[in-house]
Amino acid sequence: MSKRLTTQLTTLAAAGFIGVMAALIATAVPAQSAKPMKLTLNFLAGGPQAGFMYAKKLGYYKDAGIDLTIEEGKGSATTAQLVATGQTDVAFADAPAAMQIRSKGAPVKILTPILQTNGFAIISIEASGINTPKDLLGKRLAVQPGTAQTTLLDAILLENKIDKTKLDIVNIDPAALVGALLEKKVDAILAGADFQSVQIRDRGFKVKDILYRDVGVPTVGLSIIARDERLKADPDLYRKFVAASLKGWDEARRNPDAAAAAVIEQFPAVTKDQILKQLKVDLDLVCAPGATALGRVPDRNWQITFDLLTAYLQLPKDKPVTDYYTTEFQPADAPKCP
Repeated sequence: MSKRLTTQLTTLAAAGFIGVMAALIATAVPAQSAKPMKLTLNFLAGGPQAGFMYAKKLGYYKDAGIDLTIEEGKGSATTAQLVATGQTDVAFADAPAAMQIRSKGAPVKILTPILQTNGFAIISIEASGINTPKDLLGKRLAVQPGTAQTTLLDAILLENKIDKTKLDIVNIDPAALVGALLEKKVDAILAGADFQSVQIRDRGFKVKDILYRDVGVPTVGLSIIARDERLKADPDLYRKFVAASLKGWDEARRNPDAAAAAVIEQFPAVTKDQILKQLKVDLDLVCAPGATALGRVPDRNWQITFDLLTAYLQLPKDKPVTDYYTTEFQPADAPKCP
């Protein structure tokens, strides 16, 4: 046997030994597992939440070391309470709803808004002639208890000088909201221009949306929230969650069709076409005028939200608006606004 061949065989044998040892080490010392997190949504899964499902589909949470479970919610106020009582790790809820429960002592903090302005609306069938908030006088208005839309109704009425006692307000289950309007059991509903309004149009009805932001209530919208003690215990985890979520929403802007498909894959109860229509409404809300990046609401918008809540919804003035939210979990390289 030649010296050269002997050397090659020795090298191969050594390489094989090293490979076997590496495999044994890998088996003996498993890779660090991803950390479980539960995200509770504000409502049923759809376009307004698509960025989270798309981020999960693309593996952004997995890449961040997070094993994410996403569950549907029953209204922003209810979701925020789940955060406050430690029943979920992180949540998606309307900013004013989170601010209200924090003002009552709940340890809930807003980490970053996803929809920088709300998409709430007074929704009616076009033929009903409800074109302004004052047209609700003497009419039956359906509301969903515990939702942000209902929480902000008093602000709408006070801002437009409407006597609440002259409205016929009906509490209704969210699942029956659209049906009640279409069956003419009520004249209008408080709901989302990006959700129920889309559903009604899909059924062939002409819809009139009176957007909250156009009648004096342009509050900060759906936001990522978490419990104070959990933020303190593992700040890096929440920074990674926020960064992965913003990345997912940025990709949803670029690929709304794929983002809608990701929702269907994880929550197959609604149609892709409907989710895509919802998402296209929401993508107009992810950057407020003057915003520089996703998740970074201009200070002016926070102040407007605070002023409305203190003026109309008894939010106390003993603490500044900065007590309700933090920017420390937002990534320095957050996706830019147009």
